[in-house]
Amino acid sequence: MARPTLAVILAAGEGTRMKSSLPKVLHAIAGRPMLAHVLASVREAGIDDAAVVVGPGREDVATVAQKDFPGCTVFTQAERKGTGHAVLAARQALLGGKDVIVLYADTPLVRAQSIETLKAALDDGANVAVLGFHAANPTGYGRLIVEDGALTRIVEEKDATPDQKAIGFCNGGLMALRGETSLALLDAIGNANAKGEYYLTDAAEIAHQRGLKAVARPIAEEEVHGVNDRAQLAAAEAMMQVRLRAAAMKEGVTLIAPETVFFSYDTVIGNDVIVEPNCWFGPGVKIESGAVIHAFSHLEGAKVAGGASVGPFARLRPGADLGRDVKVGNFVEIKAAQVEQGAKISHLSYIGDARVGAEANIGAGTITCNYDGYLKHKTDIGAGAFIGSNSALVAPVKVGDNANVGAGSVITRNVAEDALAVARGRQVEIVGWAKRYREVKKAEKASKAKG
Repeated sequence: MARPTLAVILAAGEGTRMKSSLPKVLHAIAGRPMLAHVLASVREAGIDDAAVVVGPGREDVATVAQKDFPGCTVFTQAERKGTGHAVLAARQALLGGKDVIVLYADTPLVRAQSIETLKAALDDGANVAVLGFHAANPTGYGRLIVEDGALTRIVEEKDATPDQKAIGFCNGGLMALRGETSLALLDAIGNANAKGEYYLTDAAEIAHQRGLKAVARPIAEEEVHGVNDRAQLAAAEAMMQVRLRAAAMKEGVTLIAPETVFFSYDTVIGNDVIVEPNCWFGPGVKIESGAVIHAFSHLEGAKVAGGASVGPFARLRPGADLGRDVKVGNFVEIKAAQVEQGAKISHLSYIGDARVGAEANIGAGTITCNYDGYLKHKTDIGAGAFIGSNSALVAPVKVGDNANVGAGSVITRNVAEDALAVARGRQVEIVGWAKRYREVKKAEKASKAKG
């Protein structure tokens, strides 16, 4: 039977190096706050109890935590006195005696499998388990001192001997504590150091000194990439995008130039979808099998059915819902609109707050005028309708099935089924006017030159 487990996520860091009014842990990776990424991995690892430790006055962080992990408990670390002190800010949650997994909200790339590795170490009898990585360049990291398979201590580089500095197995920061001994170990951590802080890492040495079992398990260095400034945020984004692209291609998606495509954490793409270079997928996008997303397209909160073609240079905003075999061409923007099967919006158009019926054709330059300065209104375009180029449909308005709208029309009233609507000024022609105009202007110009 699985041991009851509590995840404690430390999210109280000020993040001063981010130079931002937004809390560090709420900066986004792949369209999702870093804190939410960590909470998602906790859920995926099968942990249903979490405590999030935030800084004073950080209701914004607490709100995100409770939204992304309903039922989690939020604690405040009133003073910042080190990681050990931060964990003990959640003492009330620790009293339940569950196993404890400590994670960091600014380490967003940790996978559920690595959390499960920590849980497994406790299942195997460890009192303390730490995740470590073999660093390409260990400079600056704490070293894991392992003797005969036991983790005896974690030494910070500034305190390490030359022999210890030669060790390449480094502390990843993530730690698990067995429930029966967790509080005793945490309470035993002292602050007799230069900063006067309580370091969670000391729990490993205390456990070893007390004859308890402490172990270290390997993790990929990427997973413990911490974010303290904008450069590290960009690096984390790049690593996450590599993961998302690889996952998409593994599921049968063709990415012509993977390094130029950017996904969100929740992008869903079916097999046999082709994505051309330089496309961006914001949160809430679902692309069904067989669709094509052409180059330089931007999608967010949109659904694209199989066989549809989007772009190049198209923008699908939240609420765009394209049916099968729909064509949305270059420089077309769609927002909060249902475009039914086989409809075509080929170029240079804006369709917002609308329905476009099956097999309808929307000419170049068509605009649905959906906003009156105060409220949004809906345009309904029937199946098989033909909207001539450079038309404006002033909502609320309905164009019936198989109706035609003449090019250049401004439609302000409903158009009946099978009707032709033309709403533009009558063309007037004055014979010889252009010639007479040129002659007058030439004479004026010559007169000014003489004068």
